Amino acid sequence: MPDLMPPAPLFTKSIDAEQLQEFSAFIGELCKISGAIIRSHYLSGVAVESKSDQSPVTVADRDTEHALRTAIMARYPQHGIIGEEHGVHQEDADYCWVLDPIDGTKAFVSNCYIFGTLISLTHQGRPIIGALHSPLMEHLLIGTADGTTLNGKPIGMRACTDIGDAMLLATDHWDIFTHHNGPAFEKLSRQARLYRGWGDCHGYFQLATGGADIMLDPVLKIWDIMAIVPIVEGAGGRITDWQGNSPLSATAIVATAGGVHDGVIRALNPST
Repeated sequence: MPDLMPPAPLFTKSIDAEQLQEFSAFIGELCKISGAIIRSHYLSGVAVESKSDQSPVTVADRDTEHALRTAIMARYPQHGIIGEEHGVHQEDADYCWVLDPIDGTKAFVSNCYIFGTLISLTHQGRPIIGALHSPLMEHLLIGTADGTTLNGKPIGMRACTDIGDAMLLATDHWDIFTHHNGPAFEKLSRQARLYRGWGDCHGYFQLATGGADIMLDPVLKIWDIMAIVPIVEGAGGRITDWQGNSPLSATAIVATAGGVHDGVIRALNPST
């Protein structure tokens, strides 16, 4: 594989500072709504159903997204919405909210805390702001063209230029073997200083806050991706699809602290 050129940022400051502050404040309001609903269902023995793709869903997922959609439509009726549980609304609008009410439902129903709510606002198809809210820990990451903050304080990636020094995370290594080059991933995981399966949105939290250096997600949808792009890039990292291309229409993600990104892409795609 030839050397990969660092891409231009996938999001730009297409709105002014006042608008950005307005949307960021509104996301804070949304997270108070979603957090209260999710906490009320956590450890409650909520029933778990299987969707058509066999992924789990609960009333907590559905009620949370419904409440978020209601709040968005009331505040910004001209905006569109794309949500995991309740579909699309005015998806061709210039501004569109992308919602994953509980990213990491498998963790949620297993009484594990590494799940969260993902909220993104796109402008003409490109993310301008992304948020990751951990309702149990009350951690709110917001990424924009101005940077990424944790509860209002700037944060960023740690420096890592050698895979041998890297902390590697992945959402599901069995899915990597099913959908990608499993042996290549295994070799990469043994090359890294440490490998753990702390995935879903929590893996990106660790990456953005300097607790990890590589995060791999082998199977994703738009609501899993759009919020993560501004968070990772705002924190100084890189994010692409599995082959090193734009992640905006991807079905798998490689996100890193930046210095190891090209090496990771080569390691995952040894025959290209």
